[in-house]
Amino acid sequence: MGKYENTEWYLKESKAYIDQYGEVPPPWMYYPNAHPYSIGWRMGGGESFIMVLHEWLEQQKFTEEERIAYMRKYPPPPRWLEWAASFIWNLDTVDHPDLDFTPYFEKLEMLGFEGVSDFEKDFNNDQWE
Repeated sequence: MGKYENTEWYLKESKAYIDQYGEVPPPWMYYPNAHPYSIGWRMGGGESFIMVLHEWLEQQKFTEEERIAYMRKYPPPPRWLEWAASFIWNLDTVDHPDLDFTPYFEKLEMLGFEGVSDFEKDFNNDQWE
């Protein structure tokens, strides 16, 4: 598994989320008013949450169908749709930062996810922390 799976802090943090949600939820459940690129995900509680989430997701070994079901439980706000698509289809946005999400947004719409037409407006909204 991952590098944190047996660490005390990971076990404690993941248990708290699992007790509350039945699993570790996606980022917008932890910090609803955050932008996906917020500094809050790279320090403090947000950083710790992302570390727990990534470790937990790695352990789940979800199929594509299971990843879609997980996203349906926690419908992503429009600004998080790139994250949702990357998660569902294992997209490599690190090595391909200019990835065109258009075909994946179309797939999300076909799967019934809402807000695709609002992505740009929501993503570029200055109100998010």
